[in-house]
Amino acid sequence: MENTIEATTASQLDVKFQLRPGSTAAEITLKPGQKLTAEGGAMIAMSTAIQMTTSTQQKKSGGLIKGLKRMLAGENFFLNHYVAPAQGGKLWLGATQVGDMDKKELRGENLIIQGGSFVASTEGITIDASWQGFKNLLSKESLFWLKASGHGTVIFNSFGAIYQIQVDGEHIVDTGHIVAFEETLAFTLTKAGKSWVSSILGGEGLVCKFKGKGTIWIQSHNSSSFGSSLGPHLKPR
Repeated sequence: MENTIEATTASQLDVKFQLRPGSTAAEITLKPGQKLTAEGGAMIAMSTAIQMTTSTQQKKSGGLIKGLKRMLAGENFFLNHYVAPAQGGKLWLGATQVGDMDKKELRGENLIIQGGSFVASTEGITIDASWQGFKNLLSKESLFWLKASGHGTVIFNSFGAIYQIQVDGEHIVDTGHIVAFEETLAFTLTKAGKSWVSSILGGEGLVCKFKGKGTIWIQSHNSSSFGSSLGPHLKPR
């Protein structure tokens, strides 16, 4: 049996998460004239009267550069923009990876999202790729993360189940299991165990140590580890 969770946010976007075994879809009710920006290819279905346009950006300038930066972060080059007609409409969105979805209502603060996890955002939210420095080279994760800022709702997905961790002090998370985190949290890369030998032999290597007060969203599966385990069993073309 399906469970439906309904939530109305401050941006007046009604988001329904249809919880099914192994995956989550977002059923979004748009009121007349409301706009939504979504990752290219995320749309499952929509009301026929909803108008969709495609571009490389959300704003009027910097579209090409922003599109290229999103590609480096693991997103699509193009974004789809949906506008509800006078009678409103519904839109269903899914994600490439099998997993859950969650949302965050932003009121001027910033949210950092791992590349490949952005699904959609309401008008008033700016999505841009954020350079994370050479330290991510050591963690074997993406060099770019997405930064969501402004006022509105952001929807993002995970690989597997998604969980929230409320941090007030310090917390350690494996780099491959980070979905998103509030920018109020500072982070550094460090070894998982007491020594580098135990960290490497234990299969963990580097982890991310967060400091401060804020929320981290984590996923139950690691896409890099999944790819490494699946790769040897795939037949070459």
